[in-house]
Amino acid sequence: MLNNPKMFLIDVDGTLVDSVPDLAYCVDEMMKKLDMPVRGEDAVHHWVGNGVPRLVERALTNDLDGMPDKDLFDRAYPIFLDLYAKNTSQRSRVYDGVFEGLDYLKSAGYRLGCVTNKAEQFTIPLLKDLGLSDYFECVIAGDTLPKKKPDPLPLLHAAEIMGVTPAESTMLGDSQSDVKAARAAGFQIICMSYGYNHGEDIRDYNPDAVIDSMSELKTLLEQVA
Repeated sequence: MLNNPKMFLIDVDGTLVDSVPDLAYCVDEMMKKLDMPVRGEDAVHHWVGNGVPRLVERALTNDLDGMPDKDLFDRAYPIFLDLYAKNTSQRSRVYDGVFEGLDYLKSAGYRLGCVTNKAEQFTIPLLKDLGLSDYFECVIAGDTLPKKKPDPLPLLHAAEIMGVTPAESTMLGDSQSDVKAARAAGFQIICMSYGYNHGEDIRDYNPDAVIDSMSELKTLLEQVA
């Protein structure tokens, strides 16, 4: 049963932003520099969501669970970081319905924070470039704390900063990582149907609600108000 919260913490990749085009570009350019086969957007779409180091490991092995040779990773990782620093928001786009949903949440008085596994050096420029940063009171990135999602620490830290209890809080995300973090933190969890969840249907992880667009938040929340 969904309750009406005081605060939303919102994920970035696969929830607010389709960042795969930029990530896939950087993966493929990295692979070219290493004289290895390019991977393409479809593969990268399945690999996103656990931070850049994990994405690079998956790209190098062409495997969701793969772990490359350390020397290869140590060569590849700086190449990717350099590429992504220059291509954080060149091809990425805000999903349809996001601004409508955020505007509704702000106008209705909900507190908003952002919690992502993307490193701060990429998160802040991406949010600014795409016109999203001013919506959020706090941004907890993948390297802000010692642990990231699916650990509950980032969610609990954001709630503490904003003075809201977990019982009054909802996570808005797209992946099993978001669901696991929310459950462990005592948050409600609403998921987007369109996001990045390694090819799995997010409904299989039993979030409290699944919506197709953030524009549906108004109707959903008015039902539980």
